[in-house]
Amino acid sequence: MTTVIDILSWVLLLAGSIFVFIGGIGTLRFPTFYTRLHAASLTDGIGTILILGGLVLQAGWTLAAFKLLAILVFLLLTGPTAAYALANAADMSGMKPEENEVSEVEK
Repeated sequence: MTTVIDILSWVLLLAGSIFVFIGGIGTLRFPTFYTRLHAASLTDGIGTILILGGLVLQAGWTLAAFKLLAILVFLLLTGPTAAYALANAADMSGMKPEENEVSEVEK
């Protein structure tokens, strides 16, 4: 049973790392602020869930696992809030999304 938990843990850690890496590439490659924000916020959420899930499996039923779950809840509450605040501040400052923004990303 320990081997199964270890394998599942490493799969979650690897998948989370891949999501975070892809989000970093998207943040660097996308042309505009809103597309970069979108790439960063989406992969931040799923990457965090997968990585901390893998760490919880590694920790077992210890105090460290409960601390990791508390960190996960905190990050899942603050991450989307921060992305919304950034997008709202950009919109209120006059930075509007471009109409051809989608076609630029597809190129």
